[in-house]
Amino acid sequence: MEIILSAAIGILSASGIWLVLRPRSFQVIVGLCLLSYAVNLFIFAMGRLTPGAPPIMPKGGFVDPTLYADPLPQALVLTAIVISFATTALFLVVMIASRGLTGTDHVDGKERSQ
Repeated sequence: MEIILSAAIGILSASGIWLVLRPRSFQVIVGLCLLSYAVNLFIFAMGRLTPGAPPIMPKGGFVDPTLYADPLPQALVLTAIVISFATTALFLVVMIASRGLTGTDHVDGKERSQ
């Protein structure tokens, strides 16, 4: 499971970086989304992959912490998802306004002649 998750994080990161370096605004926004997904998966993986384990320990006595999932990375990822959704919406509004003003969706404002 860890190998698959590591490969998914690597593929998302590489695809995101490749798209961020593209000249069109929409590709840059999709690349930033992929990078945020990769970071969210990375943070989630840092909380130990324990399928079926509850995130909260019961009160009283000695409890083995390896039997439970860490709830902090789960809370951080949930917050990051909400923030990335809001910033993506803001990026899309700015991109639409920029396209309306300049007539192109290139990052530098001018198209290359081929």
